[in-house]
Amino acid sequence: MRGKQLLISILLISFIIILLVYSSIHPESFMWSSTAIAGLSFAFLLFRFENRQVEPRELVLIAVLASIAAVGRVPFASIPGVQPTTFVIMMSGLVFGAESGFLIGAVAALASNMILGQGPWTPWQMAAWGLVGLTAGLLRRTSFMNSLTGKLVFGFVWGFLFGWIMNLWGYLGFVQTGGEVSVSSLLAYFAASSLFDFMHAASNVFFLLLFANGWVKSLGRFKRKYGLLE
Repeated sequence: MRGKQLLISILLISFIIILLVYSSIHPESFMWSSTAIAGLSFAFLLFRFENRQVEPRELVLIAVLASIAAVGRVPFASIPGVQPTTFVIMMSGLVFGAESGFLIGAVAALASNMILGQGPWTPWQMAAWGLVGLTAGLLRRTSFMNSLTGKLVFGFVWGFLFGWIMNLWGYLGFVQTGGEVSVSSLLAYFAASSLFDFMHAASNVFFLLLFANGWVKSLGRFKRKYGLLE
């Protein structure tokens, strides 16, 4: 099962890379790309249910966690780099698995942008936050992710990775079409966001230090009580 899950995850990432490249070439089609990523997310989740019936309460739980992740982004929108959404998505993937984590991340980005504003950046945010949940789910049975230190390292690293993914969108969307394309311009573009990426990484560590154990215990207890997502 683990090997099959990894293979499906690789295929999912490959399709999403194709969609992101397409959305960079045709930025006006961002809603089609976003819809396609959302569809792939649901298909990825259904892979989890291939051997049993889908319970409505499982879908409700996923919807609630995606809503919490989306709403949690709005109050912090005015603080550069601070993204509690990343924490919620990470905890979701860690407890409920890669499929649920990816879907919650993708839906949270799409839903929160209905308030903060949709644009060509939406599919990139969906992919970036989806990958946070995906990787947390794939690593959830490792000793690394079951230690507080591992969670902190994971959250800190993803603070920068998220920023780098969004930088790639900005570079492809603006610099490539309106300026000189070179390694030095690419590095300068990435360096310009380093403070914001650090704030994202630091805020992930802050939320994990305060809430990680409580969230894991609470979500785990809810999962065991209702026999969800196994």
